[in-house]
Parts: sequence; C-alpha cells; structure tokens
Amino acid sequence: MATELKLPELGDNVASAVVVGVLVKEGDRLEAGAPFLELETDKAVMEVPAPSGGTVEKVLVKPGDEVKSGQVVVMLGDGASAPAPTPAPEAAKPAAEEPKPVAPAPQPAPTPTPAKPSSPQAVPAQPAATRRLIPAAPSVRRLARELGVDLLRVVGSGPAYRISEGDVRRYAEGGAAPAALAGAPVTVPAPTLPDFSKFGPTRREAMSGVRRATVRSMTQAWSTIPMVTHFDQADVSEIEALRKKYGPRAEKKGGKLTMTAILLKVAAAALKAFPKFNASIDTSANEVVFKDYIHIAVAVDTPTGLLVPVIRDVDKKGVITLAVELGEVAAKARDRKLAPEEMQGASFTISNLGGIGGSGFTPIVNWPEVAIMGVSRSEIRPVWDAEKGSFEPRLIMPFSLTYDHRLIDGADAARFCRFVAEMLEDPFLLGFEG
Repeated sequence: MATELKLPELGDNVASAVVVGVLVKEGDRLEAGAPFLELETDKAVMEVPAPSGGTVEKVLVKPGDEVKSGQVVVMLGDGASAPAPTPAPEAAKPAAEEPKPVAPAPQPAPTPTPAKPSSPQAVPAQPAATRRLIPAAPSVRRLARELGVDLLRVVGSGPAYRISEGDVRRYAEGGAAPAALAGAPVTVPAPTLPDFSKFGPTRREAMSGVRRATVRSMTQAWSTIPMVTHFDQADVSEIEALRKKYGPRAEKKGGKLTMTAILLKVAAAALKAFPKFNASIDTSANEVVFKDYIHIAVAVDTPTGLLVPVIRDVDKKGVITLAVELGEVAAKARDRKLAPEEMQGASFTISNLGGIGGSGFTPIVNWPEVAIMGVSRSEIRPVWDAEKGSFEPRLIMPFSLTYDHRLIDGADAARFCRFVAEMLEDPFLLGFEG
C-alpha cells in the first residue's frame, strides 16, 4: 500500500514555500528522517526530513513549484519503514548554500515553566498535525535536545524570531520569552487592492523569500518605533586621501579599503562615546539594555534583495582588518551563503548608498536596535577657508542618522553626528577616540 509524504507545517503565518531542490528520485530508497526536499521560506532554504521511509514510487513536485503545508509531495511504495523517532522540525536544518532565517510571526511567551529533564529523550514527539519547521540552526537544535527543550515552545529573540542558544538556555532555566517581544505590534490587515486590470494590462510576480522577510521586518519596525532622522555632512577630503594612500596595503591583505570600512571604525568610536546608541529598549520592564559589545551590521545590496551581515567586535579591529572582513561577508551575502548567525546580534547598522547616488535618505531603524546611519554620495563643493580668504574645493559627504525617539533626543543625535563628522574630518582623532 502506498504511503503519502505530506509537507509539514511551515510555521505561523507561513502559508507556502518554494521547492528549490528535490533530493530523491523514483526508485530511490528513502530512510526515515533523511532529507528529501529543499524548500525556500523567507530567507532560508530548509531541508525537509521524511517522517517515514520506503521506496520512492512517485515525486509529485519539481523545483520552482509552490507548495503548502499538508500537501502530498512524494508517494512511497510498499515496505515503508517505521516513522522517524524524532519530530520533523528537530531534524530540519538550513541548507549549506542558503542559510537564512525562516521568520514565523510572534508567538506569546509560554506560561508553563518546564522542569529540566534528565535526558534528551524527555522531549515528547509532536503529533504530525502540529509539526512545523523551526527557525533554528543545527547547533541550537542539538542544544535543545541535550537540555530536553521543545523548540515548538520557544520564542526566538533573533531577526524574524530566530531561536538562539541563549533562548534555549533561558527557556530551560524557566525563563520567559525576551521581554522586548512583548511590545510587538498587532498586525493590521492590509487593505484589499483594487482591480488594476480595469485600467490596463498587469502582470504579477511572486515575492522572493528575502523580500517577504523585508516586508515583515520593515512593517514591524515602522509600527513599533517612533523614528526621527537627523541630517549632517562631513568634509572627508583628508580621510579620502588616506584611503587612497593605504588602499594598496588593504589589497595585499585581500580586502578593499572602502569608506564603509572606515565608517565602521568611526561608528564604533561614536558608540563608545555615546552608549545610548548601542542599546535596546525593554518596554515591559521599563529598562534600557546597554550592550558592552559593539557589533555593527552593514546593509548589502544583492540581486535577491537587501541583506544585513554583522561585523563583530568592530572596536577591537583595525581598519584594514575590517576592510577584509567586510569584503568577505558582502561576497557571501551576494552569493546567499550567509549563515543565520552572521545576520544576528547587531547593535547598530550602517547603510551606504554613496556608490549609487543621492544627496540624502531616511533609513529605517532595524528593531531592536535604536539607530541606523545612512551615507550618501560625496561630492566636491566650494568651502570658504577663512585663513586663506577664498573658497577651496573640498569633498563633502552627506550622512543621516535615524533614531528611536523613545530613547534618543534630538540633541543626542546632533552630538553623535558631530562626533562622527569630526572623526572623519580629522583622522588623527581616531587614535585617541577609536
């Protein structure tokens, strides 16, 4: 008798996924727990394990197909083996080439306090009807099994609610979900679009996983954070000369000395001088969480959408080291090879559009951060030199700072931006402040 392999639940508010790989073919022997499909959901490609095994009789999907939870995707012939002992979500893991996070909608913090089991076997298998893919790395899943934690009950604190090792340990110790999630906004249903075909020809194109995740995170940020943008500019003539002078040294190390690499170091110095910008707001506890680390995210434009890898411990690294690391993560972002952990943990973000153009823009704060810097294209402008009594051509770089007005006041933002400008205008100051 043939056995149907159905797609497990994909996650809250995730109605469908796209097949990017079929790992079996007709006639193959499929073992219970072995991956048989690769699905793209949001920013991740997840391997889907088989709940039971047997001989593949028929494959009902192909790469590019859109599939939904509960849909029959593979038929197994007689001789199917027993169901896999572990639940489907525990076996699912991000594929090596597409490790980007699945993003379920916010879940309420669990009320029961779990008792810590003595062995991983204490986690009960979930009924097939409640199985779903969980946004967690293999290392996190392994830790959950060791601690006897059911990941279905854990609310992640990472981007798009991805579960970290800290979330698992906190739950195992009887802690609740991160308090910051308690302030997540209630989603307002989008209004129904009009029938555009009445006005002329139209065509539809499915959103990529990256774009769907961007829609969700930007909606959350815009509805949660009261944002204000402060604009400023810096004379970068001197530091641009240094960038060109020391560029070959960075190239010998395998990197490219860009203005973004320099801005990473400048921003790190500013975050040390103004720790309020390196913090997060815990609204449920009425507390401000100050971070003693400086991890800065950098927005990277890719063919599939905006990705934001994180450079860690920026304050502890030299500019050339930062240039090399920045080049590496930017290349991984464009190739969609970033691991989920490489897009987590930022306390500040830089978005540099100077290579494209524009004189200014208002970037959106990436919650739970409280500020983001936007950089626009530098241009030569006449600047009055009082000592010479004449106008001199200088390279001026416009930049902006969007901040969470619940924590940061306008005067704080102005001082932060002036600090950044002074560091850029007099690179020697970085030796003291950076």
